[in-house]
Amino acid sequence: MSDNVVIVGAGPAGIFTAVEMLRKGSKKKITIIEKGRAVEKRACPKAKTGQCMNCKPYCHITTGFSGAGAFSDGKLSLSYEVGGDLPSLIGENLAQDTIDYTDGIYLEFGADTHVEGVGDPEEVKEIRKRAIHAGLKLVDCPIRHMGTEKAQDIYYRIEQYLQENGVELIFGWECTDLILEDGCCKGVRITDGKDTKELTAAHTVVATGRRGADWLEKICAEYSIAHQPGTVDIGVRVEVRNEIMETVNKVLYESKLIGYPQPFKNKVRTFCQNPGGFVSQENYDNDLAVVNGHSFKDTKSNNTNLAILCSHNFSYPFNQPIAYAQKIGELTNMLGAGHILVQRFGDILDGKRTWEKELSQSNVRPTLPDAVAGDITAAMPYRAMINIINFIKAVDYVVPGFAANETLLYSPELKFYSNRVKMDEDFNTNVEGLHCLGDSSGWTRGLMMASVMGVLMGRKLV
Repeated sequence: MSDNVVIVGAGPAGIFTAVEMLRKGSKKKITIIEKGRAVEKRACPKAKTGQCMNCKPYCHITTGFSGAGAFSDGKLSLSYEVGGDLPSLIGENLAQDTIDYTDGIYLEFGADTHVEGVGDPEEVKEIRKRAIHAGLKLVDCPIRHMGTEKAQDIYYRIEQYLQENGVELIFGWECTDLILEDGCCKGVRITDGKDTKELTAAHTVVATGRRGADWLEKICAEYSIAHQPGTVDIGVRVEVRNEIMETVNKVLYESKLIGYPQPFKNKVRTFCQNPGGFVSQENYDNDLAVVNGHSFKDTKSNNTNLAILCSHNFSYPFNQPIAYAQKIGELTNMLGAGHILVQRFGDILDGKRTWEKELSQSNVRPTLPDAVAGDITAAMPYRAMINIINFIKAVDYVVPGFAANETLLYSPELKFYSNRVKMDEDFNTNVEGLHCLGDSSGWTRGLMMASVMGVLMGRKLV
């Protein structure tokens, strides 16, 4: 036990903890527990069936080696200003230096050497001017785009590297509990649905991603692991024709815009922009279907999709932001008979639902074919909906045509980051031997910053 390290979750944070330990010459025994499958065995049946099959016991898009990263848009944000609040914990300089270092690792495993968003500074100035005029902030972040299909190849190489260097990867087993004795974490309890066993370790690293945020929140409450409710993001996935986004796609690839629209002034932002991409569905526990977006390197659509997310914070007397967002998702799913809802922006402004016939007559044809035309406003909270509408109108100043009647809004788009675990800069919790990383810790958002947190954790453990 004295040299053992157990990592719960084989997403980017957990993976890069192990990678960095190996790169630094660690001889400790490293075990990674992952409830899903190896990356080469992950496959979404929708590619053949044409519709979501609601796979059990988990969604293969969100669960397995590399987490949701293997089936996401595969974008690496190369600026410390993007990807969560980790820089406030470790410092901006260290965050940026580690991003550059981690980016080098991705390149070693085959990431594309081309960087998006750095080629035309004068055009970026013009886009920024329009954003300022609209009351928005533009964050122009360099992007290394791996692509959904290429990301799987890169993570497969990393998986092989870990196995070849003695890291034990246990697939198909789920962590159910921590082993705590006298205020110290001694390891984890795991199950494959039939058998259970205990794994002891000197250091336990919990890196369960957004998929495991709810579970970690319950664990923190049960064992008094210091944490605080954070932010939950509720929003929509917007889809427009590529012609509308042509300039922004060419100059920036991903335009990260932030605003605080009237009258509520909640933070609203764009996220995960996919030029020529495809809207997708992910399934969480309790049959919760949420919308996301993919962007392939080689296969392109006629549309660009991106998320618009409204941040919500809760304190007293209610402090369960994840549960709040889940209820909104469940209500939306109910209206769509278990499917993602889609509605035209013009219909929202007109106070009417969207019908399938209207979608078939539009310039913007949905890239999620099994999305159900309907009325997302019947489930979306008033505050969030008004924020989103006013934000879309502001973005129209930056990208003319963005607020067109035909613009599609898919719902629900939910990001569960809410449980922020309190840790020091070495990622130590108030429970000795326990560390929490990645999106489930509440400190990161996205592939690169979660990977960075893993790299830093690996160095600490060495």
